[in-house]
Amino acid sequence: MNIPRSQARSTARLSAVQALYQQQMEGTPLARLLNEFHQHRLGMEIDDEQYAEAEVDFFDDLVAGVDARREEIDGLLAGKLAEGWTLARLDKTMLQILRSGAYELVARADVPTATAIDEYVDVAKAFFDDREAKFVNGILDAVAKEVRN
Repeated sequence: MNIPRSQARSTARLSAVQALYQQQMEGTPLARLLNEFHQHRLGMEIDDEQYAEAEVDFFDDLVAGVDARREEIDGLLAGKLAEGWTLARLDKTMLQILRSGAYELVARADVPTATAIDEYVDVAKAFFDDREAKFVNGILDAVAKEVRN
């Protein structure tokens, strides 16, 4: 089954957020995490639920990129939070959405700014209500203004 590239990338983004969340909660080493998602999640059927096909190379880049550049990304994000807020205060899923989006803005010049931001707003809507989706939009927009011209 061939799905459009944009849909495969959307699935890769959502899966990357889930993988990064799992890594944070369980401390799963990167290689094992990627392998687990390749073998058991991406495009697989679990409990009669078909997981959409993901662009695997894009998924790998997002997860490995956030993992490798977490300190840089967290510094960028922390600078965009309201005074008195820290990354530690954010919901764990929200943090992974912001990290993935920031990584894409920093490291994936092939992805247009508006596309990256809109995609992570959509990911946020899968987990949260509109208020949090607007928060993602605002933070990633501020990151984009800093890292992209």
